[in-house]
Amino acid sequence: MSLKKIAVLPGDGIGPEIVAEAVKLLECLQQDFGFGMEIESAALGGAGYDQSGDPLPQETLALCQQADAVLLGAVGGPQYDTLERDMRPERGLLRIRTELELFSNLRPAMLYPQLASASSLKDEIVAGLDIMIVRELTGGIYFGQPRGIRELENGERQGFNTLVYAEHEVDRIARSAFDIAMLRNKKLCSVDKANVLEVSELWREVVIKVSADYPEVELSHMYVDNASMQLVRAPKQFDVMVTTNMFGDILSDTAAMLTGSIGMLPSASLDSAGKGMYEPIHGSAPDIVGKSMANPLATILSVAMMLRYSLGEAELANKIDLAVGNVLNQGFRTADIADGGNSVSTVAMGDAVVAAMRALSS
Repeated sequence: MSLKKIAVLPGDGIGPEIVAEAVKLLECLQQDFGFGMEIESAALGGAGYDQSGDPLPQETLALCQQADAVLLGAVGGPQYDTLERDMRPERGLLRIRTELELFSNLRPAMLYPQLASASSLKDEIVAGLDIMIVRELTGGIYFGQPRGIRELENGERQGFNTLVYAEHEVDRIARSAFDIAMLRNKKLCSVDKANVLEVSELWREVVIKVSADYPEVELSHMYVDNASMQLVRAPKQFDVMVTTNMFGDILSDTAAMLTGSIGMLPSASLDSAGKGMYEPIHGSAPDIVGKSMANPLATILSVAMMLRYSLGEAELANKIDLAVGNVLNQGFRTADIADGGNSVSTVAMGDAVVAAMRALSS
């Protein structure tokens, strides 16, 4: 059996802490479930800049290009805020997404029933919540040119960014979303701002065109401002949502809080062949670095997504999901989901998941 090569990028802030727990789980899969793998770590973000003066070192990119999948912690930190923009940790993240052509970002928002009380909304509104947000990841305003800060004739400075999408970019993200909808409840809502933006007019036209190839999927459209309201008012009306880079960035964080904590949510960023980079959607949380307070479950669930979408190990992925549920049933909570009760450390939560996995191997 050939070994799966996994590139591990701990990154910055709490990244190394949460990734360590995910690696502990991967080692459990290797030892107790016979999962063949080899892991190699590299620096990205601020760690990359500290190592080589580049937030995406060439050796990191080469490793990720050779790997079957990539596991990422988090990037960024206040100590890097004064660097030139191209040298900041976040630029390394944007560049690796582009270099690996990871255009389809899958962000699930699923509420574990054990955490219903941790949500800021009433139980009846969020109970049973299971949404998949498909975010276009390598185009739109985050990448559009021209961009910058310029000085006008009157001496005033003006910042500018360009929002642009080509037809092929919309077509491929639409097909990714329709494919996922076919595996779920065959409902897809495309989110845009077609009443104001010409780029959204094109987006909607292309999505409608692609829908002809998926007659079983019920397609609807919603303006982004209404979608943000509806996510809070009645989130269970959605199954799969597809949207642009910036809109998806914002809406997925809104959906995250419906589940009780952003620390519970994984993500996948896929290329056209299904190879992907997997990461929790939360940030580097510099305020809790070194305190062993970070919730590793989003990173652990990102491992489950990696097994499911890139490594062909759906059964192992399902076992991880079950193990996380069992750990929550046992009452383990990190500070972000403790809801006023006792909390456990990052390491203790990771150990609990590993123990729950080992219980499933016997």
